[in-house]
Amino acid sequence: MTKGTTSFGKRHNKTHTICRRCGRSSFHIQKGQCASCGYPLKKMRRYQWSAKGLRRRTDGTGRMRHMKHMPRRFKNGFREGTK
Repeated sequence: MTKGTTSFGKRHNKTHTICRRCGRSSFHIQKGQCASCGYPLKKMRRYQWSAKGLRRRTDGTGRMRHMKHMPRRFKNGFREGTK
């Protein structure tokens, strides 16, 4: 029995599939848990030992629908609709 080429030909079962939350192919089917984001856990999976992993999914990497208006609102003391 060899460990290399012939063994790789026998691999045809998928262990991981696409994750609903992060969209990566990291959702382990048997475990029912994502290796990347930790779904279905409520809190996102993140560790300090992976600096790049934190950078990839920190604040400011998405659309920031709420946060992009905060500096302007803060400058005005969170007043709205006054003249």
